[in-house]
Amino acid sequence: MSESGIHAHAPHEEALEQLTESKNHTLNQWVAIFTALMAALGAVVSYQGSHLMNEVLLYKNEAVLKKAHATDEWNYYQAVSTKQLLMELAQSLAPADKQTGIAAKITKYEGQKTQIKARANALDAASKQANETSDRLNRPHTGMARSLIFLQIAISLASITALTGRKWLFGVALLSAVAGVGLWLMALGWAAG
Repeated sequence: MSESGIHAHAPHEEALEQLTESKNHTLNQWVAIFTALMAALGAVVSYQGSHLMNEVLLYKNEAVLKKAHATDEWNYYQAVSTKQLLMELAQSLAPADKQTGIAAKITKYEGQKTQIKARANALDAASKQANETSDRLNRPHTGMARSLIFLQIAISLASITALTGRKWLFGVALLSAVAGVGLWLMALGWAAG
């Protein structure tokens, strides 16, 4: 402190302070750019993941709907089978003059059962296909969710780097970002495959 009460820094202290501020300023600029890029990429990954999840749910709902229709068809098949069995029982008990009408009904029920069974099997197959598509689409969604986690960790670490000035922490943030981008690219590959 000088005699006037004003504190004056020695020239080497001022140079050291400017150098430190310059290094932190440059690091903070890189952290800001990095954080902005990761936030933008995170938004893209989040959108893609949400879009995929909507498709997963759409196909899962389709599978459930087809399975419900198949169940209805199988129930109808069972009802027609029961009618056929009752007609076969009636045929064995009915007099000869009623046999022709009963035989016609048995033939009708047999034809109905064939058609109903074909529809039920087709609905079961459609349900299975929709379920498989839903499962296939869910795999890249999971990868995108993991990717987003690593991108968010990278953003958090970069923020802490800006506060503490620790370069090694920024390196860890970069590694987390690389892991996040890698998982995202793998998920995109799964979605395309």
